[in-house]
Amino acid sequence: MRKANPLPGLIFIVIVLIGLALAYFEYVVSAPASVAILVIAFIIAIVVSYAVKIADQWEKTVVLRLGRFRSLEGPGLFFIIPIIETTPYWIDTRVITSSFKAEKTLTKDTVPVDVDAVLFWKVVDPKKAALDVADYNSAVSWASQTALRDVIGKTMLADMLEGREKISVELQKIIDARTEPWGVNVIAVEVKDVLIPLALQDAMSMQAQAERERQARVILGDSERQVAEKFGEAAKTYQDNPVALHLRAMNMLYEGIKQNSTIVIVPSSALETMQLGGLAGMTALTMGLGKDGAKPQTAPPPAS
Repeated sequence: MRKANPLPGLIFIVIVLIGLALAYFEYVVSAPASVAILVIAFIIAIVVSYAVKIADQWEKTVVLRLGRFRSLEGPGLFFIIPIIETTPYWIDTRVITSSFKAEKTLTKDTVPVDVDAVLFWKVVDPKKAALDVADYNSAVSWASQTALRDVIGKTMLADMLEGREKISVELQKIIDARTEPWGVNVIAVEVKDVLIPLALQDAMSMQAQAERERQARVILGDSERQVAEKFGEAAKTYQDNPVALHLRAMNMLYEGIKQNSTIVIVPSSALETMQLGGLAGMTALTMGLGKDGAKPQTAPPPAS
C-alpha cells in the first residue's frame, strides 16, 4: 500500500488559511465579497493540491489524459491537469521477492512432492506493466507456479534432489520468457526446499544405509585381499631364507613379551624350529630383552 505524500495536504491547508485571512479583512467592507473569496480560495486549494504529485525515488507514475496514455512521470515533483488527467498506476521499480510453491505435484517418476521457491524480479518497463497486463503482480505469481509445475513434471526425483541449481536456472529462463512481454525481468530463482512423503524418506534412508554398508564390505574385502597378497609375498621370501623366518619368529616373540606380559607359553616345536632351546638362542633372546628388564619364561619341552 503506497503512502500518501503530505505535501498536497499542506498546500491545501495553506491556501485555505490564506483565503480565510483575506475573507476576514474583506468582511469589514462587504460580507458577500468575503464569502466569494472564501469559496474561491477553497476551490483553488482543491485544484492545486490535486494537481501536485510527488513520486518517490523508486517509483514511476503512469499519467492518462482522458483515458489515453500521456507519459511516465517521476521520480520527484510533477503536475497534472485536474479531472482531465489521472494517475492510476504507481509502479515500484525496485527488486521484488515473491515466494511460490507447488503442492502434491508428480515428478516424472510419479512421486508427489512439495516444492518451495523464491523469485527475484523487477519491472523494467513500467508502461508495459501498467497497460499490457491488468495486474502484473498476480500475473508473475501465476506464471511462476505454472512454470514450477511444468519443470517438476519433466524431472526425475533424484535429479530434483541433487540438481537444484539446474532446476533454478531452467525456471528462470521459462518465467523470464513468459513475463518479458509485461515489462518484467526475472533476476533469479532459488529453490528453497523439496519435500517428499515420509514413507519415501524412510525408504531412501534405508537404501542409503544399505549402500554405505555395501561399500564398507567392499572396502574390507579389498583390504583383506591386499593383506593376503602381501602375506603371500612374505611367505615366498621366508621359504627361500630360513634364517629370516627364524629372525621374524624371534622378533614376534620379543614384541609379544615386551608389550603384553612377561610370561609366554611357546610350543616345544616352535622352540626346536627357532633353536631357542640351545644356549646360543637363549643368550640372544636374553640380550634382546635386557634393555627393557623383562624376564620371559618359557615352558620346558615335554619329556620324551
